[in-house]
Amino acid sequence: MDEVITPTPAAAPEAAAPRNRRTAGGREAKRAARSARSGYTVPYITRKVPYYEVLDEEGLAIIEYNADTILEEVGIDFRDDAEALDIWRKAGADVKGERVRMPRGMCRALVQASAPREFTQHARNPANNVVIGGKNTVFAPAYGSPFVRDLDKGRRYATIEDFQNFVKLAYTANSLHHSGGTICEPVDLPVNKRHFDMVYSHMKYSDKPYMGSVTHPDRARDTVEMSKALFGDNYLDPLTGKPKTVCISLINANSPMTFDDTMLGAAKVYARANQATIITPFILAGAMSPVTVAGTCAQTLAEALAGMAFVQLVNPGAPVVLGSFASSISMQSGAPTFGTPEPALVLYVMAALARRVGVPFRSGGGLCGSKIADAQAASEAANTMLPTCLGGVNFVLHTAGWLEGGLSMGYEKFIMDCDQAGMMHTLLAGVDVSENGQAMDAIREVGPGKHFLGCAHTQANFESAFYRSPITDNNSFEQWEAEGSVDLSVRANALWKKQLAEYEAPALDPAADEAVLDYMNRRKASFPDSNV
Repeated sequence: MDEVITPTPAAAPEAAAPRNRRTAGGREAKRAARSARSGYTVPYITRKVPYYEVLDEEGLAIIEYNADTILEEVGIDFRDDAEALDIWRKAGADVKGERVRMPRGMCRALVQASAPREFTQHARNPANNVVIGGKNTVFAPAYGSPFVRDLDKGRRYATIEDFQNFVKLAYTANSLHHSGGTICEPVDLPVNKRHFDMVYSHMKYSDKPYMGSVTHPDRARDTVEMSKALFGDNYLDPLTGKPKTVCISLINANSPMTFDDTMLGAAKVYARANQATIITPFILAGAMSPVTVAGTCAQTLAEALAGMAFVQLVNPGAPVVLGSFASSISMQSGAPTFGTPEPALVLYVMAALARRVGVPFRSGGGLCGSKIADAQAASEAANTMLPTCLGGVNFVLHTAGWLEGGLSMGYEKFIMDCDQAGMMHTLLAGVDVSENGQAMDAIREVGPGKHFLGCAHTQANFESAFYRSPITDNNSFEQWEAEGSVDLSVRANALWKKQLAEYEAPALDPAADEAVLDYMNRRKASFPDSNV
């Protein structure tokens, strides 16, 4: 293992001479450092550190070859969607029943011919637009939990109030760049109508980018129509005449090697509207893929290539993201496990493979199997988040709030994870080697045997010098004890309540709000309540 797990070396500097004059680049680096450490006000992260690689060219080529073998010999099932099968048949694939086999290299060629390497997802506030792909990283909250948990009420089914609370917290969290999607499942609303209230909550209570509904093709269409109403005259790109990409949505493969009609229907709706889709095999290795890292990677790549190629057949040029959600299971109980080494290796490999395909990559987050916001939750989340950032994930779903293998959204865990995301801002900003970063003036001023606390450089930089956590306690034992011996989860509990109490909604054009509500109300009135 030692011979393959090696970091990608940084490029050699063009000149060895130090830069000791004040430059615009130095001022920019200082502003970026201040933003990352104090406010994280950047709309997304552009990494300044190299990618961490665990496989060389030969290893990556083997996995790519095996993925094409899966597509050519085994095939992918496209279930209950005659249109999808016809699209593949016309493209030259071998279609027998619902099984589609693609000639070697076909899917990769389709994706590379038209899928963008990076794209902008537009927010209703242009200052919050995000660029997905390239060297950029976007943090979004966790997704899909039916339960929520906090210290006061414990574990319970989520409601629309909880959903709105987490949208507000994500808007307030400067370390998150995205409002997310189904942050939690509001089970107090009818299944066939709740998507309206979820999408509207993102539109109303945040002006960051958001995700769309995928649980039925009609719900995807509702997301598109609501987005048209929200953006109004800004929905179409004046240069191309095409819709701007204003939402991104999660299309899961039903692993192993299957796409169902629900996901295919939503993918077609979004692709035809030029909205972005994240094609993600959802894999618990050992149950839904082989137990080995290389086998899981080959299957993940095959499934993702098939889904992305399908989107390009539907609408060439529609933005797609190669997704990977791969974790392991306990071979004793069958329960999913998180924060273990094997999923981290899968993440590193899949990130490299996505770069070779030439599309953005989604994976990672603050994943854990713990039921509460405890040491297990923190360690497992950190063991997932660090590979996420070192490996080069572009869109990080599940950044904050994930508990219990995704079954619960934790209020305190959300605050803890946002703190970790803030630290990743600083890590990915890299080392400042501007004049200010070199700090030679400080070293000359202080000299041997003295301290730097009072020197001019420290006084100029102390506010932004180091990352400052809003929830950790670094005081003396005596002071901590005098203040009640409060642990981190209790401090996180106080902080989320404070943030909600101080929350102020971003301004929303009344005409746009009225247009969205009018569409929602007309659509809701058109069908009865349903729990399916």
